[in-house]
Amino acid sequence: MHALEEVLALFAAAVLLAAAARRVGAPYPVFLALGGALLAFVPGAPSLSLPPELVLALFVAPVLLDAAFDASLRDLRDNWAPVTGLVVMAVGLTTAAVAIVARTLVPEMPWPAAIALGAIVAPPDAVAATAVMRPLHPPHRILTILEGESLLNDASALLIYRLAVGAVAAGSFSVQAVVPTFLLGVLGSLVAGPALGWLMHAILKHVQHVPTAIILQFVGTFTVWVFAEQVGLSGVLTTVCFAMTLARKAPAEISARIRIPTNAVWATVIFALNIIAFIFIGLQVRPVVADLPAPVRDRYLLVAAAVVVTVIVVRIAWQMTFNAGVRWRDRRFGFHPPRPMLRPTVGSGLVVSWAGMRGIVTLAAAIALPPGFPLRDLIVLTAFSVVLGTLLVQGLTLKMLLRALDLHDGDPVATELRSARERVLEAALGQLPAGASAAVDLVRKDFKVRLTFSGETTAHSQPMAAYAGAYRAALRSARRTLIALRDSGEIGDDAFHTLENELDWMEVSDPLRAANADDTSGSGEP
Repeated sequence: MHALEEVLALFAAAVLLAAAARRVGAPYPVFLALGGALLAFVPGAPSLSLPPELVLALFVAPVLLDAAFDASLRDLRDNWAPVTGLVVMAVGLTTAAVAIVARTLVPEMPWPAAIALGAIVAPPDAVAATAVMRPLHPPHRILTILEGESLLNDASALLIYRLAVGAVAAGSFSVQAVVPTFLLGVLGSLVAGPALGWLMHAILKHVQHVPTAIILQFVGTFTVWVFAEQVGLSGVLTTVCFAMTLARKAPAEISARIRIPTNAVWATVIFALNIIAFIFIGLQVRPVVADLPAPVRDRYLLVAAAVVVTVIVVRIAWQMTFNAGVRWRDRRFGFHPPRPMLRPTVGSGLVVSWAGMRGIVTLAAAIALPPGFPLRDLIVLTAFSVVLGTLLVQGLTLKMLLRALDLHDGDPVATELRSARERVLEAALGQLPAGASAAVDLVRKDFKVRLTFSGETTAHSQPMAAYAGAYRAALRSARRTLIALRDSGEIGDDAFHTLENELDWMEVSDPLRAANADDTSGSGEP
């Protein structure tokens, strides 16, 4: 019971830190990282552990599925070159550079262990970057590149990680033996992921019970990851392909009454997993900080600082080199995008270069190292230092950089949204009977309010603001009356909860609230 109380206290503290981050306008992973750092110095903190084989499945699989479900295949295709450069070249160069730095400073570190360290700290996490940038409405292309990179670089980094950890266990490394296995795993994942996604959708579309549907989604996510790992495929690629297949099929057949609560549950789970990851890494770092002799600890901290600098510098060097090459190509051959988007500039290159904060995948990969792994304490400390350092240095200054550069792209998403609203409204009204009736007029007015007013710059539109104000005032009055009826005994709790649920759906359907919904913390699971 005492251990449970300690875990609950840590969760409560993490939730308060996240609330404080939102209050000051900072990405919540920054404050969670600070909390994890403080936890490393708390005497008597609980000792928690998880089996290494469970860690990646528990932390990475749901986070990947959440991100992949919301990814835009069209936008990824449009930006394939910068995304591929970051996913392949930036991850590879970072892994190699970190391995060389680690071996230089710690000659006794085996090369496979040094490569594993490089792969652990190589993949950035877009959660902190997008949390900072979305409120400032940056160019959509920058967000697409960062989110696409975050989605796919886990695959490249964790493939290198798995090969390096396997080489340590085997005591040797053979390129000739690894390459066929690697290619088979990638190709198999590209086939298995969509097939499993199609199978999962065939099951979910028949489920109308909300709790059952949500449980099946999580069971399916972990089953896909475990299956892929057991048969030698890439858990990351299989899960990404699985989620993208579901995302294309689910909207047509999964009802809103399942989708809305599902989104809330997934957002909560992803937030909780980030909390747990920072708690665990803090508890893993504590023995390193507390028990190591001072000279060894100082040496480890020097290595950690060198690796933090390395990952930041390598990303800037690669991205600005790539950016210069793309700008030269555009000057020579012209800029001809498939649809309106930001032209590559020095400013856009700087933003992408600086948005390299590490997060939950780096933490999970470090925690997942087996207990006997060479220099595990050094690797765990370094991984946490990279997460903490990049979140503090880059996460807290990214907003200032964006404001200083003042990048704009004409908001192509808003243009598409206006066009889509018009087409959707036209289709909806076209299905209504031609003859006038009170019922048809009511439906017509409701659709026009929700699809026309919602598009008029939301809260800045006078008609929209007036409508929303009246709508919310009426809802508040209805709720007060309903509560009074329950409290006076005129109605029982069964009737109260039935009508309360109806008012809740009316509040969720408030057009202004829907138009301004915070899309940075939710997810689009079916």
